[in-house]
Amino acid sequence: QVQLVESGGGLVQAGGSLRLSCAASGSIFSRAAMGWYRQAPGKQRELVASIISGGSTNYAGSVKGRFTISRDNAKNTVYLQMNSLKPEDTAVYYCNYILGLNDYWGQGTQVTVSS
Repeated sequence: QVQLVESGGGLVQAGGSLRLSCAASGSIFSRAAMGWYRQAPGKQRELVASIISGGSTNYAGSVKGRFTISRDNAKNTVYLQMNSLKPEDTAVYYCNYILGLNDYWGQGTQVTVSS
């Protein structure tokens, strides 16, 4: 069983920055693919960014150039640096861990961007 604990959400003005963190339990974090998803009210959950064990990353078009996903395998933590935030980035952000058939989610952290 893997537990994911997210932190770093909050309220920020448009144009500001936040850094989300997701700490994972377990000793095989380095082999997992990690992702950040978000879900705004009334909308489906969508992929924001992902990073695989080798370090390759993938971003949604709406955040490319503004958000950066990274991981620190020594700390079992994945980060999402969010810059130039827009009101449309407002959502609950979820951390996701995938390794083989194992798929785990964090509890979510609220990000609110005011205009």
